[in-house]
Amino acid sequence: MKKFVLDEIDHQILDILIENARTPFTDIAKKLVVSAGTIHVRVKKMEDEGIIKGSTLTLDYEKMGYSFISHVGIYLAKTSKTKQVVRDLKKIPNITIAYITAGKYNIFCKIRAKDTNHAKEIIFEIDDIDGVSRTETMISLEESINDKTRLMHSIFREI
Repeated sequence: MKKFVLDEIDHQILDILIENARTPFTDIAKKLVVSAGTIHVRVKKMEDEGIIKGSTLTLDYEKMGYSFISHVGIYLAKTSKTKQVVRDLKKIPNITIAYITAGKYNIFCKIRAKDTNHAKEIIFEIDDIDGVSRTETMISLEESINDKTRLMHSIFREI
């Protein structure tokens, strides 16, 4: 499979979109001194190649009343239950991230809740999933780093 090659303009477009995915193509075009059509075509091509996969919305969870973060390590009764447990975890909207892991836990999740009581309800819901033998919870005191943009900039410099 041929690797898609990004040129300097593609890199500049991505740099701008990483900082603000809602930047209008006309603004990007003005900044890069090319036509808006050029930006549109290049972004479409990067979407078609799978380099760009949609855009995201970032919420301020604290302002929304969901400032409590915890991480839950899940132990399974049998690893053969992994897929079913993940399907059931997807039904719990407060689970924002779930990883199938090697090591201490079979699955490791991040949950967002309103407070400790709300988190307890979510954890009990996880505990009730068929195939979960037990959980271990860690309370996050602060989310110190939540920044994908630095990694994206670094990756695009390598390409």
